[in-house]
Amino acid sequence: MPEDRIGAGAAAPRGRTGVLGEDRVAVAPLLASKLAVASLPGAVVARPRLFALLEAGAAGPVTLVSAPAGWGKTTLLGSWYRAPDNNGHRAWLSLEPGDGGSRLWSYLRAAVRATDDPQGGSPAPAVEGADEPVDRDFLDHLAAELSRRPEPVTLVLDDFHRIDDPDVADGLEFLLRHTGDRLRLVIGGRTDPALALHRWRLSGELTEIRAADLAFTAAEAAELLTAHGISVPADQTEELRVRTEGWPAGLRFAALALPGHPDPARFVDAFGGDDSAVADYLSVEVLAGLTDEARDVLRRGAVADRVTGDLVNALTGRTDGERVLAELERDTGFVVGLGTRPPAYRYHRMLAELLRAQQRLRPADELLDLHRRAAGWAVSRELPAEALRHALAAGEWTRATGVLAEHWPELVPYAPARPGPPAPNPPAPEAVRAEPELALAYAVDALDRGNRAAASGYLRLAERQGSQLDGGRRDRFTLIAAALRLAGAQLGGEVPEVLAAAARLRALASPPGAGAGRPPVDLRARAIARTAAGAVQLATGDLVAAETELSGALADAHRAGLARTELACTSRLALVRAVRGRLAAAERDARLVVGGAFDGDVPTDHGHAYLALALIALHRDHAGDAEANLTLAGNRIEQGREPAVAAVAAWIRAQLGRDRGDLTGAYQLLLAGRARLGEQHRAERLSDWLLAGEADLCTAHGDLGRSRELLLAPLDEATGPAEALAVALSRAYLHAGDLGAVARTLPDWAGPDADAWLLPVRLEAGLLDALTARAAGDHRRAARTLEEVLVLAAPDGFRRVFTRSEPPARDLLAAHLDSGTAYWPMVRELIATGAEQSGRDAITPTGTDRRDRGGRLAAAVPGLGEPLTDRELTVLRYLQSILSNVEIAGELSVSVNTVKTHVRNIYRKLDATRRREAVRRARELRLI
Repeated sequence: MPEDRIGAGAAAPRGRTGVLGEDRVAVAPLLASKLAVASLPGAVVARPRLFALLEAGAAGPVTLVSAPAGWGKTTLLGSWYRAPDNNGHRAWLSLEPGDGGSRLWSYLRAAVRATDDPQGGSPAPAVEGADEPVDRDFLDHLAAELSRRPEPVTLVLDDFHRIDDPDVADGLEFLLRHTGDRLRLVIGGRTDPALALHRWRLSGELTEIRAADLAFTAAEAAELLTAHGISVPADQTEELRVRTEGWPAGLRFAALALPGHPDPARFVDAFGGDDSAVADYLSVEVLAGLTDEARDVLRRGAVADRVTGDLVNALTGRTDGERVLAELERDTGFVVGLGTRPPAYRYHRMLAELLRAQQRLRPADELLDLHRRAAGWAVSRELPAEALRHALAAGEWTRATGVLAEHWPELVPYAPARPGPPAPNPPAPEAVRAEPELALAYAVDALDRGNRAAASGYLRLAERQGSQLDGGRRDRFTLIAAALRLAGAQLGGEVPEVLAAAARLRALASPPGAGAGRPPVDLRARAIARTAAGAVQLATGDLVAAETELSGALADAHRAGLARTELACTSRLALVRAVRGRLAAAERDARLVVGGAFDGDVPTDHGHAYLALALIALHRDHAGDAEANLTLAGNRIEQGREPAVAAVAAWIRAQLGRDRGDLTGAYQLLLAGRARLGEQHRAERLSDWLLAGEADLCTAHGDLGRSRELLLAPLDEATGPAEALAVALSRAYLHAGDLGAVARTLPDWAGPDADAWLLPVRLEAGLLDALTARAAGDHRRAARTLEEVLVLAAPDGFRRVFTRSEPPARDLLAAHLDSGTAYWPMVRELIATGAEQSGRDAITPTGTDRRDRGGRLAAAVPGLGEPLTDRELTVLRYLQSILSNVEIAGELSVSVNTVKTHVRNIYRKLDATRRREAVRRARELRLI
């Protein structure tokens, strides 16, 4: 930027001796309040994860905190600024409209000079004028003054979006270029500043914190309610977080309203974007700043859950829907890109609820027309679920029944969808009498919304009217009704009811004599029935039966061309096989799911696959991969509300916590996992697995008495195999040195009955047997037993059972290596890994603590000049997958630019130019 632009029209007045001199004209004073850190609301939630990002970012030239209204930008910056470890070299400037030109530079200089106050950050008592003229040399002098500072100063510029002077960005870039790294900017605002951010992204020097990062986690939401003196059950807190999508302003509005409400549970159930306080805020802070055409696009698009450019065009008659949606995503932050091609978007839940409430105030014909257009669009794009929902809402009942008749196997819900537009008005009785299938269509819609009661009512109505049908139409009607009864049973979660409904549908799909001159077996219906049965058997822990049913369902679905059912089966098979210890087969299935081998986008299905990959990585002792895949599973598995699946996730988290030394946290996770299983979903093998984990934690803590106390009673009461509990008890006895008790307790892991055990438990038993033999001095039997364990472990790549063994197995492995083994490379690797295990999480091989400036663990290893941060390590693990940068950003809930920045940093630090090269280099350095 030409420097004379900065001071254009602001020549120095006569009598002035210099910009930084003492001979000054009388000018208006600066307002000290603008230099004081923003005040904080009464209840502030500690957010160390974001503080760490800010600390790391403040070590570079620019940190950007960019998000729409109400995301807590100022609160975050203010609380970070006030943190006790503030080094005193921070300055604050709150910006307002009109803060441009000479006014801004005067304030900026005063803010920077205030950091020289030994108290750290309060404005100097005598503050110079705000309207002091600025000549062309002003920024040169200011840059020179900054460059002479002994320490860098971090300047927080809050509400930067209020600046309307285009020259400000040029001036700030000039200062950043010419201050010798003595000025660091932390910019907060609703939109991105007009700085050349791309340059800092390219160099890896830009830190970005956006709405996805600012969204409250479950723990933060609970802390906020507690800070307001509100005590509600954990499930209601989580429901509130889900309803607000973690939006801080929405949560605060709820926290302010809850104390005076007579029925908090009812308040949480009803809280949404149409709440008066939320609606007023969104109307003023988000919608008021948009053009009329942008608001019209938003309102019309709110009839759908998922919005695309061509859908907007169909709803509005425009031709530039994709451009408008992209601008709304950029300008509002409440239109969220889904990372698809072509681009698709969804509205933030609270904004969607407000827009739908406003839509209901408009003429009814307008809303009907929008749904009619949306239904036609969905039919043309072969999107049956969307077509059915919009056809019902538009009252186009013939179209709705046509979609149902043609696509019913794809419309049977596996799990409730995310909340969408209001339910359609009930059908007229005469319409149902004329077309009984219409009531079935309404039942599909109700089930998709999770409203089992409404679905049951529609099914009863359908079955009353359907008795008059005949021929093939009646057969199809009966199949669809039975499939929907099954979906309703799955929604209710009653295991016997699900199994009975699945058996009924399966019988209808395969009538006696099918194929022998009668209609053939309906593979679609049978696949749906077997999938439901396999899913409920997984939920109850009957893994052998679950694998049988799901394998059969997968074969039927493949032959019938039901890609969505194939996806559901394959993902659950991956998890079943991973839990049973068939890691290679489980990994193959899971990779098919996450690699996009099937059509469909059911979050819970992908959740099962990612959870399977997490368990596989854990058994192979790849903790980082386990953490990454567990994060990817995340809310997906919670949406499925399957207790057994949640129990597996709890077990994985507990093992990772134990590895970090958090025995208390691991114990609590296991307790919570068993509580989720409850009596209805006893899942005996899984429940035993978790209880054994609790006992092992007590053993590791040295509390052998408590470990035995946990195990003895359940073992005495067990009516069937309880090998996991017996192995855990044997481990406690071995720790106590009671070899006789071990011999009496340890189950026969090598016998034929052990084939039905979970393979990880069998391996643990075998290793304990070998350790016991060695402790007894029988080294020959110890070697023979260990070799048998290696035979079982090697094909699927089990490592953790050896490297994390209690008691440690390193000496046993070393002796075995000396005596000779068919698995020499594997044993050598296990010995090396076990030797490093205690220090690899936080200490380098040279004994240096691996923590970065933010106090986070970093990857400092020989051969790596600059350590990777914790966040870079996480992204590095994702680089091993087939996920794109956009998909990685979605999984980590950060912007794609943030991911790109981390990737560039990784490439630079690993001296790599391509993704594959970076992964290879990281593996050489044992970072992944």
